[in-house]
Amino acid sequence: MGFRSERGPVLIGIMLSTALVAIDATVIATAVPSVVAELGGFAEFPWLFSVYLLAQAVTVPVYGKLADVFGRKPVMLVGIGLFLVGSILCGMAWSMGALIAFRAVQGLGAGAVQPMSMTIVGDLYSLEERAKVQAYIASVWAMSSVVGPTLGGVFSEYVSWRWIFFVNIPLCLIAAAAIGLRFHERVDRRRPRIDYAGAGVLTVALTLLILGLLEGGQAWAWSSPQSVAVLVGGAVLLVLFVGIERRAADPVVPLRLLRNRLLVATNLVAACVGAVLLGLTSYVPTYVQDVLGTGPLVAGFALAALTLGWPISASQSGRVYLRIGIRSTSAIGAAVVVLGSALLLLLDESTSVFQVGTTSFVIGLGMGFAAAPTLIAAQSAVQWQQRGVVTGSNMFFRSAGSAVGVAAFGAIVNATLRGSGVEGDRVTPEALTAAVHNVFLATAALAVVMLAAVLLMPRDRARGRAPAPETVEAAAG
Repeated sequence: MGFRSERGPVLIGIMLSTALVAIDATVIATAVPSVVAELGGFAEFPWLFSVYLLAQAVTVPVYGKLADVFGRKPVMLVGIGLFLVGSILCGMAWSMGALIAFRAVQGLGAGAVQPMSMTIVGDLYSLEERAKVQAYIASVWAMSSVVGPTLGGVFSEYVSWRWIFFVNIPLCLIAAAAIGLRFHERVDRRRPRIDYAGAGVLTVALTLLILGLLEGGQAWAWSSPQSVAVLVGGAVLLVLFVGIERRAADPVVPLRLLRNRLLVATNLVAACVGAVLLGLTSYVPTYVQDVLGTGPLVAGFALAALTLGWPISASQSGRVYLRIGIRSTSAIGAAVVVLGSALLLLLDESTSVFQVGTTSFVIGLGMGFAAAPTLIAAQSAVQWQQRGVVTGSNMFFRSAGSAVGVAAFGAIVNATLRGSGVEGDRVTPEALTAAVHNVFLATAALAVVMLAAVLLMPRDRARGRAPAPETVEAAAG
């Protein structure tokens, strides 16, 4: 179990790969001034974030299907390879346009690494072991949200912003070596029937939809012709995708899985997790700095309390769900998230940083009991041949939740500031407090939706067990 077994090097490779993907989502945040000073293109720099998240999110379902056909190992190694190539190109970028394009290459690699990490864990570890192992991975994601911006600032100030990408080279090679040499799997070498039409239409549809959510209210107004065209076009292609999948011999996303009650519920939980996390990581540091008047380091520590609570509870969730069941454990976790989100509503201009950190810690505890067990339930409910698709679907919904959160929370803040008569950059602490309070109110509502989604899950047949694969097949029809 864990690092001391023969699976240890593989787990280390998975955690290292996960860290690379997670850190690079935020590492460039504090390096933006240095990047713009050298390359120019200040107006385009938000695309450095958007294009990475977009390329990652839209490819996750496709990689999940490919893993079920060709195996996890080759897909994971391709993902690491793409991420490595993208990192080298980013470090050599000669213009803002080139850097944005190369960030897309990084995102394509990240789209494989993210679901494959969780899928390989599902393959290697038993139901009893999986919660603790996924706690390790959850802690990597959590710590990366703090480490990323810090690392970007250090490299930009003392070396060069280009090294935030070049440092990935040895780390990618170590991760690839650990997985390539130590991870062994047996794959059913059936003749693959790739649903190229479905994969292509799904990728374009998701690209348009997520692009519309990321850029709506930012690059263009929600009611603008660009916004309407992008969102409507994505929706039409999504309907077309459903029609293609109904006729496909080996669909990239089996529709019967999306009709299953357990999988629908766990995907909804994942979307809420992504949105709640986005709200916290985006606005807790802003609130602590601009309202409470602290520095970036203190704001990072306040948010870091979340990263402490999550792995603690996730590592213990296995013991709990083996006693009371996965659904009950997840319900407890979601209820704690609701409690923590309610505590967010008590924050104001006179709040102490300690109270902010304690509230973040409570939410982190709830997330650990809710996020890991629901993913484990989804993975345990299908056979090996569908685990990649199910895991990819869960990861996609979390990314989509984050994208929707970006759009929704940004719209809430802008609307609140406009209602307060704030113009330009002259934002007062009072106006910002009101705006962030509304974001926290939306976060609390999402936490309630998360709890409702958990309660939609079917009851466990036995303590600590998710519904068996045959249950899913029967329920899916």
